[in-house]
Amino acid sequence: MEWTGARLADRPTTEVRTWIAAAPEQVWPVVSDIERLPEASSELHAVEWLDGASGPVLGARFRGHNRNDVLGEWATTSHVIECDPGRAFAWAVQDPAEPNATWRFVLAPKDGGTELAYRVRIGPGRSGLTMAVDRMPDKEQKIIYRRLCDLAENMDATLEHLKRRIERTA
Repeated sequence: MEWTGARLADRPTTEVRTWIAAAPEQVWPVVSDIERLPEASSELHAVEWLDGASGPVLGARFRGHNRNDVLGEWATTSHVIECDPGRAFAWAVQDPAEPNATWRFVLAPKDGGTELAYRVRIGPGRSGLTMAVDRMPDKEQKIIYRRLCDLAENMDATLEHLKRRIERTA
């Protein structure tokens, strides 16, 4: 796990990576199929496209339904902010101008396959993490570190699931 930022003002970030034995063109349809992402996640449980969208295009919106033992259940609306087939797919959660989080997959050809990076940046918009820090400002660094660790663990599991799925069909 790579991570930066110990305070919300730093826009904390974590990133995980894996190598997949398939070309970026084979990886892209899987990582950009946001409706199937819940199969790989312990926190994201359902996704549906909004406004008549049926797939990843710049500006499309989708609703994600999440569940976490500590944070409870919540839903968010995300906006596709980057959609570069075979290279990158990103979405901003809630307000794209001031998201509470920005998620991004980056695909790069490497060693006859694809290096897949999965990154999340928290903020600058308010979120459940912001509320937790507001309640215990003296524990901000610990709260952020714990959340980044939880996110990275789930992101690692997501990448492993995607890797297995892609390599089975490649």
